[in-house]
Amino acid sequence: MTIPVSGPTSPPGASRTAVAVLYGIIIALVGVSIYLFIQVDRMRGDLATLRDSVQAEVTKVQEASSLLGSANQRNLDALREELENAKRNADAAVGQAKTEALRHADQLSRQLEAEQKKQQQQVASELSAVKEAAGAANTKIADVSSEVGNVRTEVAATKTELQKTIAELKTVKGDLGVQSGLVATNGKELSALKSLGDRNYIDIKLGKTKQPQRFGDIAIRLTKTDAKKNKFTIVVIADDKTVEKKDKNVNEPVQFYVARARIPYEIVVNTVGKDQIAGYLATPKVQASR
Repeated sequence: MTIPVSGPTSPPGASRTAVAVLYGIIIALVGVSIYLFIQVDRMRGDLATLRDSVQAEVTKVQEASSLLGSANQRNLDALREELENAKRNADAAVGQAKTEALRHADQLSRQLEAEQKKQQQQVASELSAVKEAAGAANTKIADVSSEVGNVRTEVAATKTELQKTIAELKTVKGDLGVQSGLVATNGKELSALKSLGDRNYIDIKLGKTKQPQRFGDIAIRLTKTDAKKNKFTIVVIADDKTVEKKDKNVNEPVQFYVARARIPYEIVVNTVGKDQIAGYLATPKVQASR
């Protein structure tokens, strides 16, 4: 059958070129198909290998899981058994502790009873001792009351004697011509004067020295004594002034003034020995301010 061809007729060279190109394309497609077939086949092999590997891993995981489950079950069983043992031991310990607690409570009860008896005996003994001490104290109180009565009697006698001594004291004029207060001639009379509290009294015991000795707010230096005639000479230093009192007699008030006193100070010497004298210094209680 003849197919009519319309249009201009193609040259023979162009038809061969087209056929050649067509064959080239077909050959390229066949090559690509073969390559793809090879790759697909290789991929199938790789997938099969991967599937087998995955299956093996899954199998291992299942085995490990099974082993782990068995181990966990064994551990769980062991823990349950240990818990049961612990409960049994705890029950036994509670029973033992209860027994020990009861035994200890009974022991403490016996100790408490014994201690109470001991304390009762001690209290009874102490009470007896207190009664004895009270009896002794009452006896001592009676003795003290008696002694107090005796002391009161002695005090009254001493007061009477003191009043008698004071009544026997005399007042004389001093070496300045000023009427003196009461003059003590011995230690007993000086104690009586001190008890009156009219003046301040300072004991004097003075030896013969080059430097004056201080008594109160004045200083005195002994320069001469005559034990046979009971006479003495002293130097008095007061208010930075020096006054010599020469050839004074025993129990004679040696008088001198100080700036802050309205009445004179008095030195009374009761005894004169070899290079020493003894007596007292009398100063007024109230002194004028400077």
